[in-house]
Amino acid sequence: MDVRLTTSFLVCFISTVISNPLQVIFKQDDTSEAHLGTDSEHKDDVFSIISKANQGSTQLLANGDIAIRTGRNALNCPSNNCFWPKSSDETVKVPYTLASDYTADEKARITAAMREFAALTCIRFVERSTETDYLQIKSVDGCWSFMGKTGGAQDVSLLKGGCLSKGSIQHELNHALGFHHEQCRSDRDNYVDIIYQYIPQDVKFNFNKQITNNLGLEYDYTSVMHYGRYSFSNTSGQATIVPKPDSSVEIGQRYGLSNLDVSKINKLYQCGVCSSLLSGTTGSLSSANYPSVYSPNSNCVWMIRLPGNKVLLQFDAFDVQSSPGCISDYLRVYDGDSLTSPVLLDRACGTGLPPPLIASSNLLLVQFVSDDTIAASGFKASYRSVPCGTSLTANPGTFSSPNYPAYYPPNLDCSYIITAPAGYKVSLKVTDFVLQWERNCPYDSISIYDGPNTSSRLLGTYCGIMQIDPVVSTQNSLLLQFHTDRTTQAKGFQATYSFVQ
Repeated sequence: MDVRLTTSFLVCFISTVISNPLQVIFKQDDTSEAHLGTDSEHKDDVFSIISKANQGSTQLLANGDIAIRTGRNALNCPSNNCFWPKSSDETVKVPYTLASDYTADEKARITAAMREFAALTCIRFVERSTETDYLQIKSVDGCWSFMGKTGGAQDVSLLKGGCLSKGSIQHELNHALGFHHEQCRSDRDNYVDIIYQYIPQDVKFNFNKQITNNLGLEYDYTSVMHYGRYSFSNTSGQATIVPKPDSSVEIGQRYGLSNLDVSKINKLYQCGVCSSLLSGTTGSLSSANYPSVYSPNSNCVWMIRLPGNKVLLQFDAFDVQSSPGCISDYLRVYDGDSLTSPVLLDRACGTGLPPPLIASSNLLLVQFVSDDTIAASGFKASYRSVPCGTSLTANPGTFSSPNYPAYYPPNLDCSYIITAPAGYKVSLKVTDFVLQWERNCPYDSISIYDGPNTSSRLLGTYCGIMQIDPVVSTQNSLLLQFHTDRTTQAKGFQATYSFVQ
């Protein structure tokens, strides 16, 4: 990697193919629903969380959470040697250790935050073996990190109980990679106003603008490295940072890396990675050049990360080179945020729409791979947030309404999508059924469709207390849609299914 970047950068952030039938290959994982997806993160923005955790810290800090060594300006980069080196395999390995007093759950939270870097960039946080330069992650007295690679054992403080949200962890790790806070960019006055009258005199230096290398990328209001609207304010309800020209633009999110954060890492470290992070509650994605022919020799990933609930992915178009077992070009979907997460859809190729997919959480990863031969128009898909539901591909299986056998929650629309291998049908039996009753089922109900979506043939809509006759699909998929209103709740339902020929 060319590290001949100015040291000032580190101050601020250092056509047509023969049609073939669709092939869809599933892993036989049990993806039945356990509970409703929730957003368990703290409601403050990342920097508000960090600022609270750093109250009373004895570490010398600049800009609120950047550690400074005594007698040395930590924001200087002697010999341009503050970036982690690239390995022969084109990845950037950052060794680390975790303090032994972290619990297993706390360690899992830290490594989960690291996985997003690996999925979307060439950064690989790896457990230290004998490396001289490494991050020493421990619970000291707040959330803070040194800037870039400082050499030797380099402390990163992630306080137990205060700094272990995904956004806080990724914020401090991004400092260690060489990135500072977004609002100190040299061009920030084009995008935000700093309201100094509400900033105490002794902390105004935290808002200093610097001469920076902005990597040719636009200002990022959504960066995990951006201060929140009220950071360091001395007057309740008065903002210290106001976006412009639209003052209502949100700043200071708390969920983790933004798509531009990912782009900056990939550009700084010359990763050459094809990746996107999608964080809106709804959105779309497509293969390169769609609807024209996609690029050869590609390996691209899209991470969908919602604020909460679950991800529902639906395909609007699909035309990918067909090959036996989809070994050439293919699309794969993971139930999580990394290539090591459980697989929802192992491989899909050919023509025709794959079934809709529901992740077990707010995270889903899509991978598209192409070889150097025949190409096609590729795919287009859309996603949205749903409160409940699941994709079912294991044979046989059991699923139930949320909280079953306790009462289900109000205001739900849950989709249970059952997909069998090609050539099989789905046999469904509802084994327990107690819902609110009303003639024509306008309130709480289940609807069963002979196919993967609500445009498929409706087999029946049911409510009340009754025995529902078993059904068998005419194709390889079946949808059970569960709807509840805001009033009366009940026990719900439980169902079993199997694949038959």
